[in-house]
Amino acid sequence: MSSPQIVSRDEWLEARKALLAKEKAFTKERDQLSAARRDLPLVLVNEDYVFDTRDGPKSLSDLFGPQRQLVVYHFMFGENWEEGCPSCSFWADNYERLDVHLAARDTALVSISSAPLEKLEAYRTRMGWTFDWVSSLGTSFNNDYGVTFPGKEDPAGRGYNYKGQPVGTEELPGVSTFIKLEDGRVAHSYSTYGRGLDILNMAYNLLDLTHLGRDEESLPYPQAWVKRRDTY
Repeated sequence: MSSPQIVSRDEWLEARKALLAKEKAFTKERDQLSAARRDLPLVLVNEDYVFDTRDGPKSLSDLFGPQRQLVVYHFMFGENWEEGCPSCSFWADNYERLDVHLAARDTALVSISSAPLEKLEAYRTRMGWTFDWVSSLGTSFNNDYGVTFPGKEDPAGRGYNYKGQPVGTEELPGVSTFIKLEDGRVAHSYSTYGRGLDILNMAYNLLDLTHLGRDEESLPYPQAWVKRRDTY
């Protein structure tokens, strides 16, 4: 990073006002993008997924509870892993305890992973999280929504993040949203992956407001600094 420019308060204020105009334009563009997202068509979910939960087997429809909408965080925790992904754990720290606020807007939140439920529960207890977390083990859910690639293969040929390219890992993160129609059927409305998840991470959004920002340019890869909350 180059040496910071030091200016007078008046000069700083002029520069800040110029940036504010760009920020306001970006906010309007983001509102338009959000509207376009809401206008996406829906796809009916016809598969009979059954998830392993603390309260016994549940269908995708059951995961909504009394809410009309469902947000799923695809948490990277492979079937044979002993711990959850550090980066997904970072994200989970940011959406922990949001469920009550989402419920006020008729929306449920759940994390779904490939690992057996007992591993998820043990890790959830270790991290002190309270959000619902269920296992998709034995179902095709994670494969169908583009986040799990057994043997690093992609039989569907869609690739990660709609790129249609082979992937180099078995587990990747994502978010998918669903809505329950008036007749009780469930429809898939949206999924996002990769950098599309940035907006969900308050820690990153706060760092983006600072002078140094995320300060990851010199690292071997972004998030190389991230550790599980109990290992810093």
